[in-house]
Amino acid sequence: MKKPPRWATELLRWWGDPDTLEEVQGDLFELYAYWVETVGERKARWRYSVNVLKLMRPLANRKATEHDPIRNAVPPFFLSPAMLRNYLKIALRNLVKNRVYSFINIGGLAVGMAVAMLIGLWIYDELSYDRYFQNYGRIAKVMQTGEFNGEVFHGEYNPAPIGPELRKIYADDFSHVIMSSWTSDHILAYGDNKFTKTGNYLSADAPDMLTLKMLSGTRAGLKDPASILLSESVAQALFGTTDAVGKLIKIDNKLDVKVTGVYEDFPYNTEFRDMKFIAPWDLYVSSEAWVKRAQDNVEWGNFSWQVLAQIAPNATFEGVSEKIKDVRLKHNPEVAFIKPRVYLQPMSKWHLYSGWDKSGNLEGRIQYVWLFGIIGVFVLLLACINFMNLSTARSEKRAKEVGIRKAVGSVRSQLIAQFFSESLLVVTFAFALSIVLVLLILPLFNEIADKKIGILWTNPIFWLTGIGFSLLTGLIAGSYPALYLSSFQAVKVLKGTFRVGRFASIPRQVLVVIQFTVSVTLIIGTIIVFRQIQYAKSRPVGYDRSGLITVAMNTPELHQHYNALRDDLIRTGAVMDMSTSSTPATDLNSQNSGFSWEGKDPNFKESFGTIAVTHDFGKTVGWQFVQGRDFSRQFPSDSSGMVINETAARYMGLKDPVGKQMKWNGKTFRIVGIIKDMLMASPFEPVFQTVYMLDYGWASVINIKLNPNRSTRESLAKIETVFRKFNPGSPFDYRFTDQQYALKFAAEERIGKLASGFAILAILISCLGLFGLASFVAEQRTKEIGVRKVLGASVFSVWGLLSKDFVLLVIISFGIATPIAYYFLGNWLHKYEYRTELSWWIFVVSGAGALAVTLLTVSYQSIKAALLNPVKSLRSE
Repeated sequence: MKKPPRWATELLRWWGDPDTLEEVQGDLFELYAYWVETVGERKARWRYSVNVLKLMRPLANRKATEHDPIRNAVPPFFLSPAMLRNYLKIALRNLVKNRVYSFINIGGLAVGMAVAMLIGLWIYDELSYDRYFQNYGRIAKVMQTGEFNGEVFHGEYNPAPIGPELRKIYADDFSHVIMSSWTSDHILAYGDNKFTKTGNYLSADAPDMLTLKMLSGTRAGLKDPASILLSESVAQALFGTTDAVGKLIKIDNKLDVKVTGVYEDFPYNTEFRDMKFIAPWDLYVSSEAWVKRAQDNVEWGNFSWQVLAQIAPNATFEGVSEKIKDVRLKHNPEVAFIKPRVYLQPMSKWHLYSGWDKSGNLEGRIQYVWLFGIIGVFVLLLACINFMNLSTARSEKRAKEVGIRKAVGSVRSQLIAQFFSESLLVVTFAFALSIVLVLLILPLFNEIADKKIGILWTNPIFWLTGIGFSLLTGLIAGSYPALYLSSFQAVKVLKGTFRVGRFASIPRQVLVVIQFTVSVTLIIGTIIVFRQIQYAKSRPVGYDRSGLITVAMNTPELHQHYNALRDDLIRTGAVMDMSTSSTPATDLNSQNSGFSWEGKDPNFKESFGTIAVTHDFGKTVGWQFVQGRDFSRQFPSDSSGMVINETAARYMGLKDPVGKQMKWNGKTFRIVGIIKDMLMASPFEPVFQTVYMLDYGWASVINIKLNPNRSTRESLAKIETVFRKFNPGSPFDYRFTDQQYALKFAAEERIGKLASGFAILAILISCLGLFGLASFVAEQRTKEIGVRKVLGASVFSVWGLLSKDFVLLVIISFGIATPIAYYFLGNWLHKYEYRTELSWWIFVVSGAGALAVTLLTVSYQSIKAALLNPVKSLRSE
């Protein structure tokens, strides 16, 4: 058959009036056939081309006459109220008619939106950290940085003289310079009410810098050295509903202070959320001899405090940092080899930009903000993919509807509006459902994420974001179905000649591959995060944590009765041993230089962890000797003895360190023993070289080993009785060492739990979509399955026929996800010095898991279709 010029046909298709295109094309084809017979092919092609040009817009537009009712009929505007009501009615009918698909669409989208909303709230909370403070943009920490043995360090520990120096020399650059102790436990007592609360000693102008919201009293209260400001919760705990201002209370059973103000508790998402009271810095100096000595003697080498500052209105952080960078070097020139530099870290960077690796590269929480943000986008994308997949898959079933609508006068814009309205209706239902899901999940989410997040009901940004986000989701999810379905040609559909192209399913397959690529990557990531945690947990710690508790030594009574307290505790039978130390076994908070020993290279700049212990420390914690012996009262010379760990022995380069002398701060020590490394700092880092020396005066905690043959409850009751005898002014508060050790994994476990939760939801959403697609494919191939069964096909072969396409897509997803996961998780693991390996079996297990989930999802529909009676299926077709 002779065909008209193809270019002319295409030109007409692109530029002809879409409302009359099909009729015009049909008429031209008939005319062309007539012209070929009557005037020949050449003239027929010419006439066809000329007529096509005449029919192109705007040439084809003609004025309607008053006798042309069709031309005079004005179609309703596609966004008129009548049409909107029509769209809504038809959309609701379609949702009700196809309940399973509606459930999958709304449920999947709601879960995806709930995940995105939770992550959005989490990110909002992270980004709004510390914004409670009115001077947020001008507050900073004074930081120290430098380079030691090739490693860059950053720290917020500062010497006592630096505060007065900044106030005096750089007065024009600062509005406030605040000296601060570290937030720690203290006992607050009023009559019989005694509580252990965390608080700080701060300079008198700290309340103004932090813009405390005073509920009673005044911000100027700290100017009295014997005063204290209480948070609302502490004031209520101590005094109930009675006004606290003017009352006298006792700190650590030794300092009498008067309450001069009560301030509103700091929000949970602030740096100072644990600061439940504030006492004057001057009181701290006068009550602690070592602090007074450091301040009076201008000790620039004692880094034990924190310094906060508010810069002047006309100053910048960069400008002030440049001015103060050599403050330490000026007063401490002997440390020039570490290239010390002082700088200001703005409050806006405290929470998200406060970690550095040994090369000085930033490793703050900001990377988790990016990570969870990407996961949220991907999970939402999975939900949108489901919607698009199911809509396009069902396009053939709605083809007749499109044909009839066009035949009765619907224009394409109305059809597009119809499909978009269905999409937006689904999104509206999903958005409402997602808020309900978020309300139900938030308590658990807050517990896992260590947050106190709530839905921002009164925040317009939340609603604008939520509605805008829903609108965008609806438009993205509905765009492809709307544009695709509305392009069907009415003539072909109604004649039954319409067929979806053989490549029509490719977009759906691509979307399924994207879904499972994301899911498999999340599965691999979750497994590796948990393996890294288990790897660190199984690391030998060098001591026995079981039955070990610590009690803070925060009253003078405990310092004065060491031997009597120990004897009484052991006499109860509930305690195996007791000792004191400068730090708990789970913390290494003191590192010092200034050590020397025989054979040391004069150019070697050393640093050791320094722990003060008593004779009984080793027996209490159960450390293990590899050489030498423990401290003993039988050797009076042990008062200058020292125990070192294996790492310290290697670090010093001595072949046989036991018996060798070591000097520190002018005092000579003799090494009496070497112990196996005690893991006191991060379980993800190498053990630090540490020395343990006898010092009964440098004690912060009491270590108690419980008798394993007694019940813990019974033992604690007996211990409390003894403590009340020696320390009647304090509550008996204790901490289990194994619980404190477990807190070292809290951040990683939190990430692991959140990642696994998101991975499960991602897989659930993917499976929902797969279930819907499998259902559709089985329904579409009912006739084929019936014929195959009549010809002898088994249930297994039918199951294989319907499942193999999905299995192939999952295998492709696995192939894409593997290198992606390998790259990103390899980088994540490399930030830990003590880390697990990326084993091959993790990838195999993840792929097999995804395949198993896929087969389980698809098999239900496949087997259901395979078991269908072929007589019924063929008759229905």
